[in-house]
Amino acid sequence: MSVSAVLGERRIVQVPEGPIEYRVTGTGPTIVFLHGIIANGDVWRGVVEDLARDHCCITPDWPLGAHALKMRDGTDFSLPGIAQMVDRFLAAANLDSVVLVANDTGGAVAQHVVADHAQRIAALVLTPCDAFDNFVPLPIRHLRLLGRTSWGLWVLAQTLRWRWVQRLPIAFGLLTERAIPDDIMRSYTAPLRDRPGTRSDFAALVRAIDPMYTVEVATRLPGFPKPVLLAWARERRRFFPLEHAHRLAGLFPDATVEVIDDSGPFVTEDQPAAVARAIRHFVTTRVEPHDMPRQPLSKQTEI
Repeated sequence: MSVSAVLGERRIVQVPEGPIEYRVTGTGPTIVFLHGIIANGDVWRGVVEDLARDHCCITPDWPLGAHALKMRDGTDFSLPGIAQMVDRFLAAANLDSVVLVANDTGGAVAQHVVADHAQRIAALVLTPCDAFDNFVPLPIRHLRLLGRTSWGLWVLAQTLRWRWVQRLPIAFGLLTERAIPDDIMRSYTAPLRDRPGTRSDFAALVRAIDPMYTVEVATRLPGFPKPVLLAWARERRRFFPLEHAHRLAGLFPDATVEVIDDSGPFVTEDQPAAVARAIRHFVTTRVEPHDMPRQPLSKQTEI
């Protein structure tokens, strides 16, 4: 689970699928962040530290493999199911007219959110993420085999203890140009090692992975009329190809692409200042003030 103090105060909200832990910091227009698999809110720490100066930043640990709180048995971990969970989180936390910012698998979830649950979304920001038939990218497709069972995930998680394994192409090696700090890497990988509930949730998610979801939702993205920013890496390794950003931009009625250099797909790890700058400019210039009320977030009771 996330460990970065800059993400703010820890809270928990209950949705039908179970408890979701999140952090809150800053005041101003509200931004809600989505991360990808085997990651958590820490992936946004550098961006949040910057944006919290003039935005309310909501950073959940979504149940995607680096979370602490087990979801209820029978939870739908398909992309449409997780998108519904996001919408239920926004409703339970009394959030409306938010900018949704997503990365990696979270970007695939966000596409379903704006296609199926757009009523609480004022604008969308996608950083490099799964799209079209690239779900999941080829270098990590072994997860679809090893990750289908809790015991397979336990074996995989044990190997991620070692720094040299973390930097392999089949692990985190293609995601960043620079090594991820040790404490952050532990926050990403320790829950799979230490928490049976996390392994159970993630195995259910892996079994639900299917590119039919990202292929199908692309046909419905033209129905989202709000502003969209694609802040995408000009990466060397084509994990999330830059042409996918332009292809997505061509589907949305109101979308722009901003290219981020010297970065892997985890642009928030390699270039957090550039990502924060792009989001701030987008919100300031493209999102109408009346679409983003500066509402207080209701206090949630911890469990």
